[in-house]
Amino acid sequence: MKPDTAEWVAKAEGDYVVATLAMRKRKDRKQIRDAICYHCQQSAEKYLKGRLVEAGVAFPHTHDLKRILALTLPLEPLWSALEPAAKFLTNCAVVFRYPGQTASERDAKSAITHCKTIRTEVRHALGLK
Repeated sequence: MKPDTAEWVAKAEGDYVVATLAMRKRKDRKQIRDAICYHCQQSAEKYLKGRLVEAGVAFPHTHDLKRILALTLPLEPLWSALEPAAKFLTNCAVVFRYPGQTASERDAKSAITHCKTIRTEVRHALGLK
């Protein structure tokens, strides 16, 4: 694995750990559901970008996971199945970060599930457990 890829993976894993630890918190979880969703989006974004870095594929500065995912499809055609996860998590990057909407328990659980799915696929593609 390229050193730059390893950095993306480390950052992605950090966001994943933060999200999963926060999800385990029982007390006051309602107050941190927005952050859980945000860190799930960030983890998935960094994992996908890490896969692109490993392949030497340039990508734009964007948080739109569907757009990033589209760049991975020539490398990983079966990842088209990840489009619903990418769409859901893209909304987590913006919708819950600012006043106006708050993530529900269901949103937080869905974010974790979608993040885990993308994480698993990218790690597998990179030869990681």
